[in-house]
Amino acid sequence: MIPDAPALAAERAAVNDGKSLLRYAEKRIASLADHHAVTGRSLADSWAVVPTYADLWVEKVDGRFTITAVREGKPAAAAGIRPGDRLVAVAGEPIAAAVASFEAPLGGSAARDGDDYAARVLAAGRRDRPRVLTVERDGERRTLTLPSVYGTTGDAFRPIEMRSARGGGVTIRSGNSLGEQQTIADFDAAMALVADKAPVTIDLTDTPSGGNTSVARGIMGWFAERPTSYQLHQLPAEERETGIPRQWVEQVLPRAGKYHRGRVTVRVGRWTGSMGEGLAIGLAAVGARVCGGPMAGLRGAVYDYTLPASGIRVTFPAERLYTVAGVPREAVSPPPCR
Repeated sequence: MIPDAPALAAERAAVNDGKSLLRYAEKRIASLADHHAVTGRSLADSWAVVPTYADLWVEKVDGRFTITAVREGKPAAAAGIRPGDRLVAVAGEPIAAAVASFEAPLGGSAARDGDDYAARVLAAGRRDRPRVLTVERDGERRTLTLPSVYGTTGDAFRPIEMRSARGGGVTIRSGNSLGEQQTIADFDAAMALVADKAPVTIDLTDTPSGGNTSVARGIMGWFAERPTSYQLHQLPAEERETGIPRQWVEQVLPRAGKYHRGRVTVRVGRWTGSMGEGLAIGLAAVGARVCGGPMAGLRGAVYDYTLPASGIRVTFPAERLYTVAGVPREAVSPPPCR
């Protein structure tokens, strides 16, 4: 267990009620600089959860905090922010200083990609107030006040959408609903309308909240002719406890009376998260073409733990996940769509 940074240790020692405990827990988890580690509760002014309630993807490129992706249909896109713009300030504070201020009480940015993590959280803002972001393009700076994504419509789970595509094919867009069992029935109903051998595009570009494997396997089963391995799991905790490593392969099985023979393309992006990423690598394993660039890069499968005294739930990545070829899921970066 990595010990608390001094500021966090002092905050832990000062915990005296549920609110201060939750505030400490949020900061302690943020010190991991891992978007897949979160608390199950939040405060009114907690930082927004990334990627679910973020609309900008920020990365440090050549020492500059660069916006590399913008989420469609959200405030940042409506304000005209584009990939390639630079994030130069948050609430009037230069971004490098804001990142340092965010990280200082957490113990710095020892974690891999810690600065990127901090910049994305700062760009997403606190959930109870607007964000004031200064962006730069071609030497020109604009300061924008953007609402939190928490206050926008369309941030809840959404059903499957289907539309016609060129060449007689269809595009099926999964809303942020890969954790809803109803999605299986919705996908089945959509596929029942698709002509045999028609090309199908599955759009996973807005699935940031992940989901569960039964929904993913229900979708993948439409394209599997035989039992097919699609994901490799490792459980490091068991090896630490027993000295014996544990690894297993998960398979997708065909679904009776449900098989589509047409070409399948899968579109992904930075808001393809967790089970969306698993669905993408699984569809690739059954022969689909996956494109769109890097995904959310959420590490592993998460387990929930409930703290016995407070009842606060915390969620951490506990299983390492890989493609069947052994590539870490978070490292998978499909080519651009053409």
